[in-house]
Amino acid sequence: MDRYNWSVKELVNAPILSTLYYRTKQGKIRPTWRFWRWLSVIVINLAFFLSYFVDIQFLEGTLTGSRLLGFHLIDPFAALEILASEHHIHTNIIIGTATIVGFYFLVGGKAFCGWVCPYGLLSEIGEYFHQKLVNKRIIKERRFDPRVRYVFWVIFLAAAAIDGYLVFEIINPVGILSRFIVYGWSLAIVWVVVILAIEIFFSRRAWCKYVCPIGTTYSFIGWISPMKVQWDMEKCDHCAACFIACPEEHVLERFKSKYDKEREEKGITKEFVKDGDCIMCARCFDVCHEDAYNFEFRLKNLV
Repeated sequence: MDRYNWSVKELVNAPILSTLYYRTKQGKIRPTWRFWRWLSVIVINLAFFLSYFVDIQFLEGTLTGSRLLGFHLIDPFAALEILASEHHIHTNIIIGTATIVGFYFLVGGKAFCGWVCPYGLLSEIGEYFHQKLVNKRIIKERRFDPRVRYVFWVIFLAAAAIDGYLVFEIINPVGILSRFIVYGWSLAIVWVVVILAIEIFFSRRAWCKYVCPIGTTYSFIGWISPMKVQWDMEKCDHCAACFIACPEEHVLERFKSKYDKEREEKGITKEFVKDGDCIMCARCFDVCHEDAYNFEFRLKNLV
């Protein structure tokens, strides 16, 4: 992928393998952020697999609940489900959840979705085929209000409280896929295929954008996380490539306009993507031919 010479259309519709590398201004080939993210997803989930089959006891369990070198790690939404269903929470769950929350507070909230979640990787591949079908006018682009995810978040917690059971885990594609990677085939994987088909043929990344309560929980952390994507207005030429490529495009909505009264009055030239829905995927980095984006740790001056 040559982001410095390709047009916006070529960048956002590039063959998927070409999005794993880019050509620098000096003509050298370098891996993109997508390459590093996909490698992260593969390595983390491979570690789960090897810990089970080879018994290396490094990262045991699944993404719902695991142990890293014997130290408990618990998915925050799973912990909330347990609290809702049992009306109390165990010490190990408190420690494991606090560790995860603390980690993602530092690295950026929904970074879990972009850098760890195996379904997120599948969803990105599905997104590529979805866009192909849209561009050929075989299907229509369907978008909904992303705030509907908060409704699903409440519904799944309420179901756990009423039923006394972790209802969401029955249909959770992240947990199903994680268990499939570690323990092997189960019929539940068919449900993951169904969700992926909906995303390909009906609505781009529908599960991740409109339903998944795991991502919603991490988004709460993302709002207050000091790790942010920073946009440099002086470099930006407002080509909109980042907006088109972003899987959560509403987080870049504020940057679409070239002129902003507040920015002009206050002399602002750089802004943070403050929305907690940002998954820190850096797709905006990969398609920006002006290098207008970077990661910024807002507390670095205090460290």
